[in-house]
Amino acid sequence: QVQLVESGGGLVQPGGSLRLSCAASGSIFRLTTMGWYRQGPGKQRELVATITKSGTTTYGDYVEGRFTISRDNVKKTVYLQMNSLKPEDTAVYYCAAGTSYWGQGTQVTVSS
Repeated sequence: QVQLVESGGGLVQPGGSLRLSCAASGSIFRLTTMGWYRQGPGKQRELVATITKSGTTTYGDYVEGRFTISRDNVKKTVYLQMNSLKPEDTAVYYCAAGTSYWGQGTQVTVSS
């Protein structure tokens, strides 16, 4: 019954900002760590950020200081605020509940 639906991806210029949302159905959201992962062309999926049910966050090495993950436990939504975007951030971004549930992904393209 768990579904994760990402939104907010799109095309943005370098230095710009984008906010991704992941809306979760089911009871998993309040019970587990939520995360964002990304996979660029020809690359392996990598960690972007995670946030526990209590609000503790972690970030991948390449995005710390530019990205912020947050969650709204009432709306069952996790967000990824992305600032100072770089072309290297271009990827499909996936929302995950723990490591068992994954969204379909949303494309983020950073290009001038």
